[in-house]
Amino acid sequence: MAATVRARSMAHRRVGAGASRALAAQPTVESALSSLQESGYAERLRGASGLAAAERAVQETVLWQLRVLAGWLPASGTAIARAAAGTFEIENIVAQAHRLTGGAAAPEPYHLGALATAWPRLAAAGSREELAGVLSATAWGADVGAATQTTAGTGALRDALTVAWARRLAGVAAPARPWCGARCALTAARILTVDGGTPPAPAVHLLRPVLGRSWETARSLAEFTAALPPSLRPALQGVASPKELWRAEARLHAAVEKDGFQLLRGSMPGPDVVLGAIAVLSTDAWRVRAALTSAAAGSGSSEVLDAAA
Repeated sequence: MAATVRARSMAHRRVGAGASRALAAQPTVESALSSLQESGYAERLRGASGLAAAERAVQETVLWQLRVLAGWLPASGTAIARAAAGTFEIENIVAQAHRLTGGAAAPEPYHLGALATAWPRLAAAGSREELAGVLSATAWGADVGAATQTTAGTGALRDALTVAWARRLAGVAAPARPWCGARCALTAARILTVDGGTPPAPAVHLLRPVLGRSWETARSLAEFTAALPPSLRPALQGVASPKELWRAEARLHAAVEKDGFQLLRGSMPGPDVVLGAIAVLSTDAWRVRAALTSAAAGSGSSEVLDAAA
């Protein structure tokens, strides 16, 4: 009961779609940040200068919200919060893999605390091979470990991690299964139609339980959509070319938010309400980041937010 009350209270402090569009219309990112000083993001935005720092502060706020919610949950109910926090561990892992391949030094990792799946061990890896070995022995799985050792940079690793994360969330939260299926479909669509070439084996293995096999030989976005299970085809409805996949991404965020509101308003006290709060808060952060990007560009509006309306 306490976690349910806390979840609803935290979701109530969201910025919201209308205020996000107003943020996007600000002439500079600095003026947009000034408009957020009374929001739930204010504490971590304090002192942030520039778009990158602001986006990081918004993400840090979401992670803090997850950690707070997890603290109110019984031990048996933290699986949803831990699975949701996997998106932050993905960022840590990809940055670590990039560093171990000779790339730039990894930024300060997200501090996951008790929500970490494997990060403390992964942070200590001294080589890409060691990172792969640790990943393979954790809940991220052998396919993610294999993706760590591909020669195509960190893109294949990120894709494998994203699909593995979506499947984990769907496994612990039944209402999230449509979102996670759509996330897998959009990831596969981008791999095939934007990246081109043969999809990496680790991602294919992870995607098959969700999408089947027919999509793997698709040569166009239309063929790909037709090859999806019927329940997942709406994720790409109205998307005529790979250049329009961003519209499907925006619609997915909007669908997650809509479902989140339904869980918040209609569920009895329990994990579904917590999932609803996580969905609403995560989408709100996405909206705010999109708005800040538009303000930084001085565009006066956000086509991304319009697509999610």
